[in-house]
Amino acid sequence: MNAIQEKILFVDDEPNLLAAIKRQLRGEYTIDTALGAKEGISAVSTKGPYAVVVSDLRMPHMDGIQFLQKVKDMAPDTVRMMLSGNADMTSAIGAINRGSIFQFLLKPCDKTMLINALDQGIRQYRLLIAEKEILDKTLKGCIKVLTEVLGLVNPEAFGRSVRIKRHVFELMQYLKIKETWEIETAALLSQLGCVTIPEAVVKKIYYGETLETEERRLYSMHPLVGYEFLSHIPRMEKIAGIIHYQEKHFDGTGIPLDAVKGKELPLGARILKVILDYDTLETRGFSSPDAIEKMRNSVGRYDPDIIKILDKVFRIKEKFIARTITLKDLRNGMILREDIIAEDGVLLISRGGEISTMVLKRLFAYARNSKIKDSVSVFVPKEVFV
Repeated sequence: MNAIQEKILFVDDEPNLLAAIKRQLRGEYTIDTALGAKEGISAVSTKGPYAVVVSDLRMPHMDGIQFLQKVKDMAPDTVRMMLSGNADMTSAIGAINRGSIFQFLLKPCDKTMLINALDQGIRQYRLLIAEKEILDKTLKGCIKVLTEVLGLVNPEAFGRSVRIKRHVFELMQYLKIKETWEIETAALLSQLGCVTIPEAVVKKIYYGETLETEERRLYSMHPLVGYEFLSHIPRMEKIAGIIHYQEKHFDGTGIPLDAVKGKELPLGARILKVILDYDTLETRGFSSPDAIEKMRNSVGRYDPDIIKILDKVFRIKEKFIARTITLKDLRNGMILREDIIAEDGVLLISRGGEISTMVLKRLFAYARNSKIKDSVSVFVPKEVFV
């Protein structure tokens, strides 16, 4: 009989018991063993992923409940089981509640019962992994479709969203934020609500032109529209919440009209508010130092912990070299110093947009049917010249 492909880890402080389990289950599963919790943590860290981890309850230095809690933090998809020879009801309940135990088994455990439990654990692991893969693919597909739709319907808003994402990523490096994907995705989709706004109106807003009353009302609603688009997509709830509050001021004024303010606002929303306003000022002709100074003088509008590091983030001239190149020489990572506009007046990519594979595909697809000026001014990352 061939062993099941997924690996199982048994952790116990009795070497004889671990050896017996390996003999008993030889040919049934791929099994590793660890003598005590310390070795178990090392195995999970260096030899995983494991479909199932089975731990003794009573072990020196760290008991099974504490160990399985650490396993849960390190490998949340791994199914956790307890195998104990001296468990009372209180211990069993504690293990189940604190360690999220899938099954609690008592020593000595009949081989058939143990195999049944392990089979159930592996099936549970496969279900979790399959669901995660489906959700990941669905989520990535949704994000791709939404950004492509925005790019087609409103290139001005799409160009801004690409700039925003880049600036947000740079700012998060200074803030030492490790979990970045939700905030980065919120930045990329921050202008999604603009699909309901005419591109001419979006352009007027970005360049500081006077708006009609109805135009102002439409634009003020775009974070809510983006929130409504995203809030019903699985795993996008936090992203939707960030977008909902992206125009809210730190002191609680602004949209939406509720009592949320200060550190109660999602961190991603506080970051986005800073970046969005910086981008607006820069688009309207402010130099980077002047834009930052103006924002610092806006009391109550921004999170002070974020606003104080802006000058470190926006030193584009220190990171890039200005060049004029041909369209065919555009490469990922370059940043446009000017709009790319087709001969028929259609804005293809706005100034400040970062060149990516998707942007290049859009540009060259359009170039097949419409004439585009062949030279373009860009910022090229300095490392390209190193």
